[in-house]
Amino acid sequence: MEDRFDFTQSAKKNLFYLLIGGIILTLIGVYSVMNSGHGHEEVSNALDSHASGLGHSDDNLHPEFHWYQRVYSNLWINVVYFLGISISAIFFVAIQYVAQAGWSAGILRVPLAIGRWLPIGSVLMFLIFAITNHDIFHWTHDYLYDTSDPRYDYIIDGKKAYLNLPFFLGRMIIFVGIWYIFYALILKHTAIEDKDGGSDSWKKLFTISTIFVVFYAFSQSIAAWDWVLSIDTHWFSTMFGWYVFASWWVSALALITYMIVILRDNGYLTFINHSVIHDLGKYVFAFSVFWTYIWFSQFLLIYYANIPEETIYFVERLESDIYFPFFVLNLILNFFFPFLFLMTRASKRFTRFLKIACPVVLFGHFIDFYLMVTPGVLRENGGFGFLEIGILMIFLSAFLYVVLNGLKKLPLVAKNHPMLEESLHHDI
Repeated sequence: MEDRFDFTQSAKKNLFYLLIGGIILTLIGVYSVMNSGHGHEEVSNALDSHASGLGHSDDNLHPEFHWYQRVYSNLWINVVYFLGISISAIFFVAIQYVAQAGWSAGILRVPLAIGRWLPIGSVLMFLIFAITNHDIFHWTHDYLYDTSDPRYDYIIDGKKAYLNLPFFLGRMIIFVGIWYIFYALILKHTAIEDKDGGSDSWKKLFTISTIFVVFYAFSQSIAAWDWVLSIDTHWFSTMFGWYVFASWWVSALALITYMIVILRDNGYLTFINHSVIHDLGKYVFAFSVFWTYIWFSQFLLIYYANIPEETIYFVERLESDIYFPFFVLNLILNFFFPFLFLMTRASKRFTRFLKIACPVVLFGHFIDFYLMVTPGVLRENGGFGFLEIGILMIFLSAFLYVVLNGLKKLPLVAKNHPMLEESLHHDI
């Protein structure tokens, strides 16, 4: 069984058009932001009243806004979002080996291809952080730790043992470096399995995946604290690592499912039956509910406890004419829609439903990351328009090019996987 993906010139041309469209929209968006005002006085006043109760300086909360900060914010949203999908797809592969799952043996090459973005996304993350760190992460300013400076912040100063540039960059390098090492090992032994057959490679993949899952379990949470939570430096949530994991994880599941459905409709992976599709649909449905459980638990515990230094995070989103519509949209796209649309057995089993549900879930979790990042970076100067859509299109075109180019490098079917027959005859 030798099924290889053909990355056609037509597909490459479409991605090029997507890239050009993204660049044009980004330029229009930049021009629009440069020539628009950002006077949202009611939001600013609401935040100031909370800030004054916490003893924070207005200058620290509302520094002068520059148009490029909105560009930086969107660059960071996209690099975190797509890198998270990539590593979560690798995590999916590892979970299948650890669980010794047979049903998924025929589809593992798709999440492996998604993992190809990991090294590129990691390099982009370093570059974007190097350019934007002071504009994205407030804690990177030296004056916050100088007791003689009027802008000194005793709360942030108390976190400097953890939030300091050498330690932050060290964690970033260690995490993405070790993630990539595990990914490279999985790719290596996958190729050996294709060539030599037998069960030796499968046993090695089981061992590698087991170690990776353990490392990923804690490194992902710390990465979430670093790359997202530390943007709102004063705020904290003990559930935040789980929350980011859930958003990355369900996004990866939606992309894996969508790619398999599209490949199948285009004559690839024709052996994949409705039972495998059904299991993928159940994954998307179940973890959409899991994400909602984490979201609601975090919101309920913090908002109704009404402790000012904790509720400020939600005040910025709920009492804002900019962010409140997206706060509602986030719940609609990531819970109500997938929960109601994928509730029936048929909707999880047939591709016409999944071709609608998966893109909605993917966009919904992009909105989720937009809400995690933008209010903390831009405050009342945020927005959603051509700039956000354009930068998303640029990243999406690059991401898909890397993934589809990676998909052609290995056969679509792991022909020597010891459990392939179980996948071919999976029936539920």
